[in-house]
Amino acid sequence: MKIGATSTDPTPKQASGSLLLGDQMCFALYAASNGIIRAYRAPLAKLGLTYPQYLAMLVLWEHGEQTVKSLATRLDLDSSTITPLVKRLAVAGLVHRERDPANERNLKIELTAAGRALHAPVAKVQQRVACQTGLGPDEFTVLKAQLHALTQKIAKALAQPAP
Repeated sequence: MKIGATSTDPTPKQASGSLLLGDQMCFALYAASNGIIRAYRAPLAKLGLTYPQYLAMLVLWEHGEQTVKSLATRLDLDSSTITPLVKRLAVAGLVHRERDPANERNLKIELTAAGRALHAPVAKVQQRVACQTGLGPDEFTVLKAQLHALTQKIAKALAQPAP
């Protein structure tokens, strides 16, 4: 059952029905997201990465070589946002960019040795931030699953035409 809905009223409502900032789920998510990103900022900076670059590196460590388009899709960003990010990673020597000989429109991105070597120190940063959340392993897993489910529900709702 949705928050604020009753068995006879399936219409979703906010728990309090108010427009107070503290009652807004969107603000709670926004504030939590900002807090997590702030926790990553300084330790990643010591490794020469920004938070968006960290996310791109996660994709490359997990999936290997990517095109700009596939990287943008995995990160739910526009290619125009990914391109300057990848350029900065290349300047830092962490990735290599190359046009796909089979399709010149595709720019392939792969990790360099320096990019692969950054995996272990970044894993320590991730562990540190996970500990800073104060969540136990089960809580961490449940919250992450709930957030992924919420993201999918919102994407599905946005894909449907407005009534």
